[in-house]
Amino acid sequence: MTDDLLDPLCKGDRRALSRAITLIESTRPDHRDRAQALLAALPERQALRIGLSGTPGVGKSTFIERFGLMLTGQGLRVAVLAVDPSSTRSGGSILGDKTRMDLLSRDPAAYIRPSPSGATLGGVGRRTREAIRLCEAAGHDVILVETVGVGQSETLVADMTDLFVLLLAPAGGDELQGVKRGIMESADLILVNKADGELLSPARRTVADYAGALRLLRKRPQDAPGFPKALPVSAATGDGLADAWAQMQSLAEWRRAEGHFNANRAAQSRQWFEAELRAALLARIETPEARARIAALGQEVARGAVLPGAAVQTMLDWLDGPRVPA
Repeated sequence: MTDDLLDPLCKGDRRALSRAITLIESTRPDHRDRAQALLAALPERQALRIGLSGTPGVGKSTFIERFGLMLTGQGLRVAVLAVDPSSTRSGGSILGDKTRMDLLSRDPAAYIRPSPSGATLGGVGRRTREAIRLCEAAGHDVILVETVGVGQSETLVADMTDLFVLLLAPAGGDELQGVKRGIMESADLILVNKADGELLSPARRTVADYAGALRLLRKRPQDAPGFPKALPVSAATGDGLADAWAQMQSLAEWRRAEGHFNANRAAQSRQWFEAELRAALLARIETPEARARIAALGQEVARGAVLPGAAVQTMLDWLDGPRVPA
């Protein structure tokens, strides 16, 4: 039976899109079954997926709003999947991105969906990949995936997007040292924000510093001539945004022509499968029965009655065999 969300979703209905994303984020088994059926029925549409990460206070929300408004002004439909950090204690999340992007949130050609990161590492929610598919099916041309912050784990956003943009502020060598090598190696474009007023000269020096660092770090097969590169931008004035967008389009077109674009999408689908498989396997030990068994084995290990390796094998045998009370 065809899901009643499918038709309005594919016609770009914002409410249907929001309901569909809420559905895929649900952990209820019946909702997961419905979500998988809905995803399988989606038409094949392809948007440009852009991952965006940056250091705290760099102005990511301001940049996304100004950049998004520029794109909608060109007749493009833009979706922003903004992941907010969740509390590890309460699980709560502020979800304040719509407040910070007031103008963009009221643009009929834009869609902003803040989601809590939950316990998922990597600055993105576990269902972000599925949300991207829904936004593509809803007819969006550009999908911006904003991560929680910048660090080694945030490179995971590069595994679900076509381009990865790192947003940084004008600074000296300390800032360069503070950015993890992994995220630098994943970035296709580094944008030094706040390149205006008194910060214009420091921003240009920072661009030169990062450009030199990028040349030393890497050259990948999917890097077009001249990439990765660093550019100055100002989210406050809009300076440099058109050039940054032109560079993103140029890189995406080169990758399509050279066969890297579709190859990257195929590799990401395989990574998606492996991530879902690992999550499903971990879910097997999250049941009350399994947790009780783990607690009992942990006590035996603590008493020295059994070695940790032997306890692990006992737990694996229990998971593979018939269930018995803990």
